[in-house]
Amino acid sequence: MNDQDMDRFLIAMEWPRKLLIAVLGALALFLLFAAFGEIKSLRFIGSGVPATNTITVTGEGEVFAAPDIAEFNATVMEEGADVKAAQEKATEKINDIYAYLQDAGIEEKDIRTIDYSANPRYEWQRAACPAGSLCPDGRQVLIGYEASQTLSIKVRDTKKAGDLLAGVGGKGVSSVSGLNFTVDDQDAVEAEARDLAIADAKAKAKRLAKSLNVSLVRIVGFDESGNLPPYYAKAAYGLGGTMDAVEQAIPAPEIPTGENKIISNISLTYEIQ
Repeated sequence: MNDQDMDRFLIAMEWPRKLLIAVLGALALFLLFAAFGEIKSLRFIGSGVPATNTITVTGEGEVFAAPDIAEFNATVMEEGADVKAAQEKATEKINDIYAYLQDAGIEEKDIRTIDYSANPRYEWQRAACPAGSLCPDGRQVLIGYEASQTLSIKVRDTKKAGDLLAGVGGKGVSSVSGLNFTVDDQDAVEAEARDLAIADAKAKAKRLAKSLNVSLVRIVGFDESGNLPPYYAKAAYGLGGTMDAVEQAIPAPEIPTGENKIISNISLTYEIQ
C-alpha cells in the first residue's frame, strides 16, 4: 500500500472513530444523569413511593423504678436594719448549713442556690395629729430589710434523707420543703419504657393483621407522644410556727421512698398488603 492509499484509508477510518467517541460520550452523560437522579431520590432514608395501604397501632410501656435520689429545699430568711446586716445573718446560717451537709457526706456539686433575694420591709404607720386636726390616714415607713436564700440539696443515699431533713431543720432555717424522690438515670428508665411500648405495639399489629387477613410489610411511621410525667414519690415536710419553734431540735422523720412509675406512649404505622 502506497502513501496515497494509506492516507485514503486513514481518512475513511476517521469518521467511525469520531462517531464512536460521540456515542460513548452520550452514553457517559446518560449514565451520569441517571446516577444523579438515583442519588437524589435517596436523599432521605425511607423515602420513595409512599405507602398507600397502612394500619396504625399504639403501644404503652410502664416501668417502675426504685428512687435512688432524694431532693429537698431549705430556705433561710433573716431581717436587718440594712441590706448588709440582713445578708450577714442569712449568710451565717447558710454557711452553717453548708458545713453540716458537707460533714454529712453531701458533695459540693449536690448543693446549689436556687433563689436569693434582698428586699426592703415596710410598715404602715398612722400619723400622729393634734386633737381636732385633719390628718392623713398614714404612710408606708421603711423599717428594715429582709434577705432570703434557698438551697437545693440532692441526697444520693435516700436512707439519709430523714436525718438530713432533721439536721438542716435544726440549723435555724425558715422552711424545709419540696422533698421528692427521683431516678438519677432517667433516660435509661424512659428508654426501657419505650422499648416495652414498641413491643406492645408490634404485638397488637400482628394480631390486627391476622384479624384483617393482611400481611405486614414494613414500618413506615413512628410517633412518640412523649412520656407522661413520671409519678414521683413525694413527702411533705414543712416547718411552721414561730422561729423559736423552728430552731428546736427536730426528730428525724420516717420517709418511705416508694416507687416511681414512668409511662411511654408510642404509635407505629405499618404498610400492609
